[in-house]
Order: sequence, then C-alpha cells, then structure tokens
Amino acid sequence: MAVRKREDEVFPNAAGIDVGASSHWVAVPRHVSDDSVREFGAMTDDLNAMADWLLKCGVDTVALESTGVYWIPVYEVLEQRGLKVWLVDARQMKYVPGRKSDVQDCQWLQKLMSLGFLRAAHRPGAQVLCCARWRASAKCCSPSRPVGCSACKRRWCR
Repeated sequence: MAVRKREDEVFPNAAGIDVGASSHWVAVPRHVSDDSVREFGAMTDDLNAMADWLLKCGVDTVALESTGVYWIPVYEVLEQRGLKVWLVDARQMKYVPGRKSDVQDCQWLQKLMSLGFLRAAHRPGAQVLCCARWRASAKCCSPSRPVGCSACKRRWCR
C-alpha cells in the first residue's frame, strides 16, 4: 500500500479536537510541536489557552467533533480567534477502526482532517440562531398563525 506524502495533505496545518464534558483533547501535526497531543479543561480560560497554543503551533483549520452541547463554547472561542473550525459529525468517526481512547480520537480527527477525508456539518450563522432563539422564546406564537399572535401582538419574518 502506498503511503501518502506530506505534500499530498489537503490541510497540512489542521488540528483535531475530541470534545468532552470536563476536558478536551487536542492533536496537532507531529512536525509542529514536540508534544503533539494536549489536554485542556472546559473553562473559558482553558479554551483561551487552547486557542493560544493552536495559533502558536501555526494551526489554521480545526476539526471539532460535535458531541452533545459541549462543542459550542469551543467552537465560538476558536472562531473568534480567527481559526477555521469544521464541525464534524461524530457518526463519521464511529466506524474508524482502532479508536479506543480520547487521545487516539483526537489524533484520528487530526489525521483525517489533514488528508481531507472529513466533511463539515452545517452550522447556521449568528443572525439565524438569534432569530430562532427569539422565536422559541415567544411561546404564545406559532408558525401556524400567518400574521402573528393576537395575545402578544408579535409578528415574525417569513
């Protein structure tokens, strides 16, 4: 079997993050750092330290496994810091052989991302998310009423 060369990589400076409830495991390419896998906590200071380390390593693209709701703060911090974040469906990783730990998961994410084998999931923009939250908070309104709710006099865009 032929081994791909580093020049064949689609995203040579990609990182992979295995998201967890209390900690996140991050893998960067081996040629970038002596310790290519690190663990970071889930608090904001830890996420900022993660973003600093990724930028220091020269990472420009990050594959982030979408696990529950734990990926949201990681995504937002990394995106605010200028990194291109790819939200990857965990089902894509489910059948990859040899994954048994968080360290191996983040290394697989990094490897598959660098070779271009992952697809980014759709994430709506901030304006769409804000509108959806507002609409969900207006419990008396429903989409079945074409002009809005007579109880609160609200209207929504169609």
